[in-house]
Amino acid sequence: MSDQTFWLSIGLLGQTLFSARFLVQWLASERVRQSIVPTAFWWLSLAGGATLLAYAVWRRDPVFIIGQASGLLVYIRNLMLIRQTGRTTALAAGDGSAA
Repeated sequence: MSDQTFWLSIGLLGQTLFSARFLVQWLASERVRQSIVPTAFWWLSLAGGATLLAYAVWRRDPVFIIGQASGLLVYIRNLMLIRQTGRTTALAAGDGSAA
């Protein structure tokens, strides 16, 4: 496999992961009949964004790099907030086993 083909595959994988988050969000919302953003949305955003960032660095595209890198900050922060909220909710319920 050539270097070009390898990185094209990385870029396509990243785009697939990034796009899958919308399918996950739509299905989760349909299940409860209201708009929600499941935790899997943020994990797919992080995985897809990191993979696309690697591809953007390989392409040496500063616009693409800035866009993906700044998005990663948002995805990580949302996952931190979800974790913190889960811990707070579990502790408020008297469950000392919060992760």
